[in-house]
Parts: sequence; C-alpha cells; structure tokens
Amino acid sequence: MSEIRFDGRVAVITGAGGGLGRAYALLLASRGAKVVVNDLGGTFDGVGSDTAAAQKVVDEIKALGGEAVANFDSVSQWESAVKIIQTAVDHYGKIDILINNAGILRDKSLMKMEIEDYLKVMAVHLNGTFFCTKAAFAEMRKQNYGRIVSTASAAGVYGNFGQTNYGAAKMGIVGLMNCVKQEGARYGILANTIVPTAGTRLTATVMPPDVVEKVKPEYVAPLVAWLCSEQCDVSGNIFTAGGGYFSRAAVVEGPGVFFDPSREITVEMVVEKLDQIKSLEGGREFGSALEQTGYALSKLVSI
Repeated sequence: MSEIRFDGRVAVITGAGGGLGRAYALLLASRGAKVVVNDLGGTFDGVGSDTAAAQKVVDEIKALGGEAVANFDSVSQWESAVKIIQTAVDHYGKIDILINNAGILRDKSLMKMEIEDYLKVMAVHLNGTFFCTKAAFAEMRKQNYGRIVSTASAAGVYGNFGQTNYGAAKMGIVGLMNCVKQEGARYGILANTIVPTAGTRLTATVMPPDVVEKVKPEYVAPLVAWLCSEQCDVSGNIFTAGGGYFSRAAVVEGPGVFFDPSREITVEMVVEKLDQIKSLEGGREFGSALEQTGYALSKLVSI
C-alpha cells in the first residue's frame, strides 16, 4: 500500500493545543501537511484563554521539520471562527482539511445543570463545528475539494449520565455532518464523524489513570488521517476509535410494519406488533432523509 501523504495540503485543526488535536496536527504535519493549530487555550470547562498551548504545538511541528502556524480564536462565535479559517487562507492560500475538535466539559446531572452550562457546551461543540464548517466550506467549494472530520462522542450516540449538554451537542454534530455530506457531494467535499475514546485532559476527569494510558490520542489519529486524505472515499460515516479499536457506527432502521393507511390504525394494533416494530433484524441504513421517506412511501403505495 502506498504511503498516505498530505504534501501540498492545508489543514485547520481546532482545539489542537493538546490531546487529540495535537496528535492529529503532529501526524498530518509529519506527512507533509501545512497546519493551522487553533486553540483558545482556556480551561477544560471553557474559562479564560492562553496562547501557550497552540504555540507549543506549532513549535513542536517546526522542530520536526514541518510547517505550522498558530491561531488563538474561539470557535464559539461566527466572527472568530471565520478568522480561524482565514488564517489558513492568509498564510497558505487555501484550506483542504478541517478537523473540528475543540471542546469543553461542564458535566452535571440534568436537574443540577445551570442553563449557562448547557448553552456554553452547545456554543463550543455544536455551534463551533457549524461556524468553522460553514467558513471552510465556502473556501473548499471554490477548489472542488475538501475533507471535513468532526468530533462526536459515545455520550451522544449512546448516552451517558450527567452529560445531557455534551451528548446533545455531540449527536447534533452527527446530524450536521450528515447534511454537509449531501451539500458537499457535488463539490468533492467529504464530511465524516469520529467518535474517539482517548486519554485527554477532558476524559482524565472521569477515567482511571491506567485506562488513560491505554487510550492515547495517538491511537485515534491514524483513522482520522485517512478520513482527511485524498484516498478517503466515504462521506456521512461515523467511525469509532480508541486504544487500538476501530469500527463504524451507523443509524439503522428496521424493516418495520406497514398498516393499510386507508383504514383506521389503532393503538392496540401498534401494541400488538411492537416486537416486530422494535426488531432491527434485516435493518438497513439510509443515505438521506429523502431515501428513507421514499422507501416508506413506496411500501405504502404497494399496500
């Protein structure tokens, strides 16, 4: 197999001052990419700012012979997100790759969560991913090429106690990338989602030290690098990665039950068929909302 390279490609990685973002930046730079290392430099719960984190990663890349520039803007505001993408255009003339990785945590149970904790997490994760994606998409469309990888979480895909804000934002990102897939197809822009398990300053608050050591960010980076590459040929996919484990997750819809819509459909009729309605045996994925709706309508017409 030929080596995956990024020579001539420009990547923007948000939240790249440490953890997963740093691992992505170092790997892509080591394989020829010019990298914009973005990090606001705040605390894990989104307070304050510091230029040291992003600059340190830039210095690491340069020391290894790579090319990189730092950006310290926040992803959570449209105007500052535009500046992040513009940094790539100003320094390197374009943007080919966007990895939406910036994030914070403000974990509390639903009844104890302050509204500000919800809004702040949504602003950084979901709004930030949307803002950066929108700004980057405009540039990628000009060149008919782009790779966008956004970060979801098992807390969103499967749920987790005390993370209603985080889980909602992360599953929202899955929906966002599914839609970007549709709009990017005609322009050669691929959009995928990564669900990582990695020992970072965020997960260190909930993972035992021995587990943190076994799920290093570097173990997630190879899959993300492929999703950012010219060789990548998928879009709208969800991939999981961590500790050497790699897999694909998907939203699957079961075959279901079709009642004759020309007749009354009662609650009791639905309850009687619940086992069949709940079954995923023989289920399938749909490539778009239109495909799913078309499938359902085609079945109804035949009844």
